[in-house]
Amino acid sequence: MVIAQIRTTNIEESIDFYINKLGFKLEFSYRDFYAGIETGNGTFHLKLVDNKEPSIDFVKQGGHFHLYFPTKDALEKVKDLKSKGVKFLTEAHDTDYSKNEFSIVDNQGHTLFFGEINED
Repeated sequence: MVIAQIRTTNIEESIDFYINKLGFKLEFSYRDFYAGIETGNGTFHLKLVDNKEPSIDFVKQGGHFHLYFPTKDALEKVKDLKSKGVKFLTEAHDTDYSKNEFSIVDNQGHTLFFGEINED
């Protein structure tokens, strides 16, 4: 198992975003600076830091991502996220490797991709 770590300058707001906007679950919280988020397919960690993650602008400008979430029904996820006011970078579209892929930003500016993975 591999667990990614997302750095945040406000861990309470980040936990709120991932739980209440994206519908993930809080796996654990350690003191006031570290937390685990369970996505259904896996887990990632949040870590409180003093300064904005330096990769945020680079990732956004280069069309990269911080995290990628496979999902079974991307279009339903789009509707849900839009109803919760989540900021979209790209609308749902097909790619060579996924169906209905889209991207959003979290409360800190991290780029998150979602898509239905082609299994051919």
